[in-house]
Amino acid sequence: MAEPLSPEQYSATLIDHFERPRNAGAMPDADAEAFVTNPVCGDSLRIFLRFAEGRVAAASFLSSGCPASIATSSAATEMVTGRTLEEAEAFTRDDYATAVDGLPASKVHCSVLAASAVRQAVAAWRAKQAARA
Repeated sequence: MAEPLSPEQYSATLIDHFERPRNAGAMPDADAEAFVTNPVCGDSLRIFLRFAEGRVAAASFLSSGCPASIATSSAATEMVTGRTLEEAEAFTRDDYATAVDGLPASKVHCSVLAASAVRQAVAAWRAKQAARA
């Protein structure tokens, strides 16, 4: 993983995801969604996932928070799209931090939000499928 950045320093990749977030917005036809928030800083993330043939067919997000929170949310949607449920939920906070070329130590909680939201959305989908069986 890249060296941790200072609180004032963001990578070019993180800035790009913040300024041009991918897959931003609600997904009205999502199969599952999850909402997570950090009670300390107030950052929040709602992730939407649509599934097809055992894979994440599409992902989108709504995020409120700092640039790092928005950037890691954007990166998360790109990372999980096309992945199996197991692959998507296996991504860790370190994977999301690496995807934006590192996070300052004070912003690691942003990657925790992304990892938690994806895992919760996959769990919600599995619970919905189990209830139908």
